[in-house]
Amino acid sequence: MHIEQLTYENYRNYAKTDLTFDHNVNVIIGENAQGKTNLLEAIYVLAMTKSHRTAKDKELIRWEEPFAKIQGQIKKRTGPLHLEVVFSSQGKKVKLNRLEQERISQYIGALNIVMFAPEDLRLVKGSPKERRRFIDMEMGQISPIYLYHLSQYHKILKQRNRLLKDAYSKSFDDAMLDVLTAQLIPEAAQVIRKRYDFLNKLQVWANDIHEQISRGLEHLKIEYVPSAEVSNSMNLSTLEEKLQEQFNSVIDQEKRRATTLVGPHRDDLRFIVNDKNVQTYGSQGQQRTVALSLKLAEIELIHEQVKEYPILLLDDVLSELDDHRQSHLLSTIQGKVQTFVTTTSVDGIDHKTLNEAELFRVENGEVVKKK
Repeated sequence: MHIEQLTYENYRNYAKTDLTFDHNVNVIIGENAQGKTNLLEAIYVLAMTKSHRTAKDKELIRWEEPFAKIQGQIKKRTGPLHLEVVFSSQGKKVKLNRLEQERISQYIGALNIVMFAPEDLRLVKGSPKERRRFIDMEMGQISPIYLYHLSQYHKILKQRNRLLKDAYSKSFDDAMLDVLTAQLIPEAAQVIRKRYDFLNKLQVWANDIHEQISRGLEHLKIEYVPSAEVSNSMNLSTLEEKLQEQFNSVIDQEKRRATTLVGPHRDDLRFIVNDKNVQTYGSQGQQRTVALSLKLAEIELIHEQVKEYPILLLDDVLSELDDHRQSHLLSTIQGKVQTFVTTTSVDGIDHKTLNEAELFRVENGEVVKKK
């Protein structure tokens, strides 16, 4: 799949922009704070209906304008597709082929993307929240049913946490807590089971890529670290039983701390390189190789699942990689993945992939295609 045309209006520091792109590599050059990352963010938002940089949709709307609109003309294996996302004071609206969708889950997955930004290089050393976001973003694109269970889980979790905040009031309803726990457990089991299945597949690709980058010297293993005493071998029924046991054992602690202590919202990932936890014992180079391996593995896994390569967004990340990792990344995507690269300069990067790319220059919210 590839983006043929992108139009956005009142988006961030852009008034109105209409762009056509090369099917292979597009390089967006500009100084900092001119809008090149905003361009990549617009593609991300077109795919995911939300930003990777802010949780507040209103920040995407140009100052003193009533709305922001992003439209994309996409070419897929199954034919052309028109996408549209609009933000306003009334909320968010999405359209597929100009038909408004009632639920966001009906829209996400129409355009598949992989984002690789400098903050992703901190995926290994960062917080568990960042690693959960990594899983949820990719799974949500290729599995609408996962997105549904995750949404239901968070909806019930919010209600349960709200109830636990009143745990020591005279009117506290223990029966309601039992009801919410009973509703939460099946959704939690679905999310955990699907995460295990996803990571089992990602592991195969990631290890193969990691071995290539490390010239066969390192082997990568991805481990899911659950907050409950569950394992990869458990089916849904067993997962639910174990979760129920866990909830029963921590209920007093949950009341004291006024929050839910067990479930996918507290789970994590662990990356093992040559039998050592790379988060604790790995060098910065190893940690960056793990992050790069994961991102390239995402590309292959999405292709395996949807039979098309996703769009790759590289936001100022090339300058963060050494020559070897840089070359491996560019060689991997060459000729098969439509890629958008932001950078302040391409000087010093001599690779066929970039030498043949379409170049755009961004300055103060204006994008000009270079001849």
